[in-house]
Amino acid sequence: MTRREVLRLAALLAGLPLATGCQRLLRAGVPLTLQQPGMADGHRLRSGIRPPPPQAERHCKVAIVGSGVAGLFAAWRLVRQGMSDLQLLNGPEADGNAAAGAFGACSYPTGAHYLPLPSPESRHVRELLADMGVIEERPYATHPHFDERVLVHAPDERLWINGRWQDGLMPRLGMDRTALAEQQRFLAHMARLRQTRGNDGRRVFCIPLALSSQDPAWTALDRISFASWLQDHGYRTPGLLWYLGYCCRDDYGIAPASTSAWAGLHYFCSRGGHADNAADGAVLTWPDGLNPVIRHLRAGIGAARQGPGVAWRVSPHGKRMAVDYLDQHGRSLRLLAERVILATPLFVAMHLSEQLPALGCRREHLPPRASWLVSNFLLKRFPAEPADMPLAWDNVVYGSRSLGFIVSTHQQIGTAKPQRTVFTAYHAFADTDAAHTMLAAGHRDALYDIAAADLETVYGWRFNQGLLQVAMTARGHAMASPTPGFLSNPGLNALRAVDGPLLFAHADLSGMSLFEEAAWWGEQAALKVLGR
Repeated sequence: MTRREVLRLAALLAGLPLATGCQRLLRAGVPLTLQQPGMADGHRLRSGIRPPPPQAERHCKVAIVGSGVAGLFAAWRLVRQGMSDLQLLNGPEADGNAAAGAFGACSYPTGAHYLPLPSPESRHVRELLADMGVIEERPYATHPHFDERVLVHAPDERLWINGRWQDGLMPRLGMDRTALAEQQRFLAHMARLRQTRGNDGRRVFCIPLALSSQDPAWTALDRISFASWLQDHGYRTPGLLWYLGYCCRDDYGIAPASTSAWAGLHYFCSRGGHADNAADGAVLTWPDGLNPVIRHLRAGIGAARQGPGVAWRVSPHGKRMAVDYLDQHGRSLRLLAERVILATPLFVAMHLSEQLPALGCRREHLPPRASWLVSNFLLKRFPAEPADMPLAWDNVVYGSRSLGFIVSTHQQIGTAKPQRTVFTAYHAFADTDAAHTMLAAGHRDALYDIAAADLETVYGWRFNQGLLQVAMTARGHAMASPTPGFLSNPGLNALRAVDGPLLFAHADLSGMSLFEEAAWWGEQAALKVLGR
């Protein structure tokens, strides 16, 4: 947090008045909401409050707790392989970090908003995308053919720097020849590492992470920070270092000084996806982020096998596992299953099941977690843009601590722009007490100022004139952050290998919050259930 943010939080907690953009909007009659999904249920679970004994119970072969990407992918795989006797509990928020919302006909993400072209190793993701029709031809070829409507359209990225826009996010405007040469050296270095293989024949950096090389010469990078690696290799110019910091905050929620060097390089070297109708580096996106992928998974599972329910305890019960949960009416119920897949963040799993320490994962093994503030702004008209640098899908401000904003209507194809649009602004908070206090307190004034900072930097006071509605979503503990040592975390390694009545499936098992990783662990849990 910046000094300004800390002082603002202190003033708010002390009850001191502040003239903020949020207050101006409320006085102008602009509706502003703040959602804190899962916070109340999570705090109740942490406090140890136990609901009354279950009033009723039902049996199933497999129970899946959690409906984020991992849980839904596990259920989708099981049903696809012919297993029908399963039940999935949605948890406190259906769809998890891939949830979405809408202002009437204008949909928007409240979590993750894009998916890179899947790597050759991510066959599970390619299968899903082919089933959706997103990959239209040759799903397992080096260069599949993708649905043009889902490939991000140009212009895809721009950076606000020195009072104007430039194409792309690597800062060039105002950079001298030394800085530009260093950028090119870094990009060439990453291109070489993308092709590098360890002594086991595997690519050094791969998605899913579990398929990366285990060559100790390369995994040793996990013992130092990304900032140290950059310093050792002579990468020092401010423009490049800012960009690399932005990338670490974007995927991991932390700065390079806190990021494992292995993870920092993984960001640039692991993807390896191609398309025959898109450039390398293209991404897949929808107006409401990744939620269409989630909806497809749900359709494949079937409505009867999924539903509301917030688990509060998972424990052995004779020859079965018991999942005690509260339904949408607050009734205490129980699922009795032969196998349970815990598809929740590990800090939640630690409270749900007392078995984790015996399985090798203790509280000190839990990865640090960054938080998100995802803020959606409904606009009645598009802001004015320079003719030579039109609005892009992803718009970032150089030097900002936030992560810029995306445009929900970018993929809409027509002869004219739609009348209304939604801009979605992202901000990541590192795992600090101050950040958690701010998000838990729910002070809309302070959070709005953070959410709107990049937009007001670019458009000034005129931005507020076009606002119709604002919806902010605060996701405390949203994603794991890969700090040095995460690859050798004994607790994560232990849970990855578990194969018994209780199974685990979550991106936390990889130590980084990526769609492909969550889907991978959902796939692995399903395969264990299927005996493969």
